[in-house]
Amino acid sequence: MSIVKSKYRGSVTYHLVFAELINAAQYRGNVVYDQVAEIMGIFVRGHHMAAETGRILGEISEDETLAGRPMLSAVAVNAGDLEPSDGFYQLAQQLGLLTEDSSQARERFWHEQRDAVYATWAKPRAMSQPKAAKAPAR
Repeated sequence: MSIVKSKYRGSVTYHLVFAELINAAQYRGNVVYDQVAEIMGIFVRGHHMAAETGRILGEISEDETLAGRPMLSAVAVNAGDLEPSDGFYQLAQQLGLLTEDSSQARERFWHEQRDAVYATWAKPRAMSQPKAAKAPAR
């Protein structure tokens, strides 16, 4: 049973936001909520923006946790303080991932999730070419 009601799942918008989050994770970076809103084609300020970006990020993170991966929205942050919104922590509590609600526990949880996202979506390192075997001496 889904905690986050489906609105964007399966849509192009869902996949575009998903791809942006993965791209940020591969480079150990962040995506600010305004960027998510721009991808979604919605005005980047106000309650509607916050509600819709929260909804799509919630859908993505719930889907990721159901797939056994960390909350991908851990790389989505406010532009000002570069930290996730309260909605990130609320969803984590609803998913049973965050059981303590102190500011220290929340920050520790976010860092653990963010680092797990970075590790999960890290770009594979190029393997070096094996050295050619030397021809036997004659």
